Amino acid sequence: QVQLVESGGGLVQAGGSLRLSCVASGSILSLGTMGWYRQAPGRQRELVAAVGTANTRKYADSVKGRFTISRDNAKNTVYLQMNSLKPEDTAVSYCNTASLTAGVNSVLVSWGQGTQVTVSS
Repeated sequence: QVQLVESGGGLVQAGGSLRLSCVASGSILSLGTMGWYRQAPGRQRELVAAVGTANTRKYADSVKGRFTISRDNAKNTVYLQMNSLKPEDTAVSYCNTASLTAGVNSVLVSWGQGTQVTVSS
């Protein structure tokens, strides 16, 4: 199995920055696409950003130009640098990975426990 541990959430004023980190551990043979989702109260979980194994990236329109996703394959870690934060970015952010794992005969999709991001106006 794969465990994802997120860190870096917190409270910040509008215009500020936060950097989220997510470390994957477990019986990982190969990590595929890694991404960040978020869920605000009363709303569905949505994709914020994702990065593939060839460093191709995808961003939600609402965060383009403000957020940057990156990965360190040697550390099994994905980062999300969030700049120019807005109150509407307030949500629980979740790390997500797709991986090949020992003992599992399919691509395993894993989720972190979530980290709160709160942006005050």
